[in-house]
Amino acid sequence: MSLRAEILRVGTRYLLKGRPGPEASLAEHRRRAIAIQRWTPNPPPDIKRIAVDAGGVAAEWVVAPASQPDRYILYLHGGGYVIGSPSLYRHLTWRLAKAAHARLLAVDYRLAPEHPFPAALDDATAAYEWLLASGADPRKIAIIGDSAGGGLAFAVLLRCRDNGRLPLPAAAVALSPWTDLALTGASLAENAVADPFLDTNGIPSIAEYYLAGADPRNPYASPLYGDPTGLPPALIQVGSDEVLRDDATRMADRLRVAGCKVVLEIWPRMLHVWHLFASVMPEARHAITRIGNFVAERTTVMAASQPPCG
Repeated sequence: MSLRAEILRVGTRYLLKGRPGPEASLAEHRRRAIAIQRWTPNPPPDIKRIAVDAGGVAAEWVVAPASQPDRYILYLHGGGYVIGSPSLYRHLTWRLAKAAHARLLAVDYRLAPEHPFPAALDDATAAYEWLLASGADPRKIAIIGDSAGGGLAFAVLLRCRDNGRLPLPAAAVALSPWTDLALTGASLAENAVADPFLDTNGIPSIAEYYLAGADPRNPYASPLYGDPTGLPPALIQVGSDEVLRDDATRMADRLRVAGCKVVLEIWPRMLHVWHLFASVMPEARHAITRIGNFVAERTTVMAASQPPCG
């Protein structure tokens, strides 16, 4: 583990964990996110960001000079389904587009509690359908999501497979995914102290904001409880000290049991979605490079034409 990563662990624990605290209002959490967004660095000048209406859903194209015109990433941001936007993640999305040599579509899906489950899933699916309708080859598309967006990515795949109308993309990538809104993972308690970022005390209320009374074991809300048979190859990255570690490891187990191809990477002592600190943390840049290589490999026509499970 690099010295910079260790410093970030200490810094995030002091500056972020428990602040404003589980008792804080959602408005306070959102004000905090807006403040962070103001300080989020803009992409380099050669990165294009273009607002677009993706089938009735607000979204943003992120295009790097190296982006191939026929390779795509559908990106679903995190934030517990209650905060977040493409602008908040602009420091990460351009790096993913560059690493994968892909055009990235960041989806600004509706947030709870104003728009509870399944609004986020409806929007993410609609954006994917719009991408297909625009002429994108599903064999050249990867869905990437972080935290809640990681769980949402798997939920989109389940819905597309189940409705039988939309072809599945070539690959999925989940960064520190939240796949179990029933909150049964042992790491929620085991890593409550070790996790330098997430406070377990606030997670139940965030889950309820999104669920609004829905069954937390509904596979479209918590893909851990779905049958993943037939889903495309997936890369899952998670930190060993995260409270959501078991959401990642158990999802990987479910995929393996179903015969799907999955690569699970448990990064020692990494904090939640450490990829966001790529400007200062070598582990984040390394993880993004691995994601780029995975997406590039899986979205070649030859690789993607192979059966997703085997």
